[in-house]
Amino acid sequence: MISGFDSLMAQWMMKTTLLTSTLLLLCLTSACAGRPIPRQDKSANTSTTKTDDQQNKELQTRLAEIASAAKGKVGVAAIILETGESVSLNSFDHYPMQSVYKLPISMAVMKQVDAGKLKLDQRVRVTKEDFVTRNQHSPIRDRNPNGAELTLGELVRFAISESDGTASDVLMKLAGGAGAIQAYLTELKITDMIVLNTEKELGQDWDKQYRNWLTPEAAVALLRALQEHQGLSQTSQSLLLKFMIESTPGAKRLKGLLPAGTVVAHKTGTSGARSGITAATNDIGIITLPNGKHLALAVFVSDSPADEATREAVIAKVARAVWDKWSK
Repeated sequence: MISGFDSLMAQWMMKTTLLTSTLLLLCLTSACAGRPIPRQDKSANTSTTKTDDQQNKELQTRLAEIASAAKGKVGVAAIILETGESVSLNSFDHYPMQSVYKLPISMAVMKQVDAGKLKLDQRVRVTKEDFVTRNQHSPIRDRNPNGAELTLGELVRFAISESDGTASDVLMKLAGGAGAIQAYLTELKITDMIVLNTEKELGQDWDKQYRNWLTPEAAVALLRALQEHQGLSQTSQSLLLKFMIESTPGAKRLKGLLPAGTVVAHKTGTSGARSGITAATNDIGIITLPNGKHLALAVFVSDSPADEATREAVIAKVARAVWDKWSK
């Protein structure tokens, strides 16, 4: 027979067990409710990341296939400025700039315009002593064999839109020389871009072009600085972009295979050839995509035995491959 005390103890034990079970169930339910990301979501995110990585590797492989046609050294850096999506190929190697360096020179000049040290409408005398060598490109020299007087704004347009070597050298002198250009790049925190010589000096010594070098990564950093008008007023940035969009050289490079009407603000660079080897066939620019985003793209073809059509086709095909990746 169960005593009254034993009966009370049994009831108390049953209630305690029930309360403990209830508390345990509540704790487990709360813990589950507090999980921030269900297991299936983690798997989905991982799958998406793997897909993106795979597509990027496929694009990089495609760029390497395109580059092989140059039979030289090819560097590529591409980034969507608004999102940071990017792809690259040999992007930390050094490449001779040639006329690409007219862009940082012109940017440094425009910064001095913003500071009031120079004026776009000031007139500048260009003498025969300023002319680059006969084998270098200079519409100013060709149209004015005895020299000319031009505004600073006209000199910037000649340097960017027509890639005039004489204009570039006069601008460099007005800015304070190569050291002033280098100091400007340092202010932008761009270190892998070296400006040491004038265009005339480059035309007189083949090896000096290799001393005036940059990496593709530095090129897109410069393009970002321009697009975001770092250290430049909106007016100066807009003027430079206008001149880059109107640029006539290199129609078969970055713009070559892009849809008609695509806005491409770019600056080319081209060397001569020695012993069948062309040191530099370059193009860097900001491409406006159909979705309104901006693609900063730099392509350098160096030390290539291929003909001009092949070298330019490499640049055009790289631009198209990257366009196809991010234009949708």
